Amino acid sequence: MQPVNLFELASQKASWLAVRQTAVSSNIANANTPGYAAVDVQPFEAVLDQKTVAMRATHVNHLPATNSGAGFSVSQANDSVPIMPSGNTVTLETELMKSGEVRRDMELNTAIVKAFHRMLLMTTRG
Repeated sequence: MQPVNLFELASQKASWLAVRQTAVSSNIANANTPGYAAVDVQPFEAVLDQKTVAMRATHVNHLPATNSGAGFSVSQANDSVPIMPSGNTVTLETELMKSGEVRRDMELNTAIVKAFHRMLLMTTRG
């Protein structure tokens, strides 16, 4: 089993949450725009499934490591909500629930990083 870098994982999760919050806020901003289709980001679990753990060069004499981009796929939401007569697919209740999920996940992500950082500091101080 390969070690997991918690700080890198938390950074990727924070980036994913920022992209998701942008998608949700865009949906809310366009709630009354005729023909607007709601968008959402692929689940973070799918992002993790696509990532492979690879070696990273830490010295100039090391072999170069290939680094895959951490782009997140944003596509039309697949919530199977009814389309409004204007062609809009945004449901404010759903978007506000997603916004709450993003906030809760960001708080959890931050709390985990803080706890890990405190634990790391305690071990280095003795």
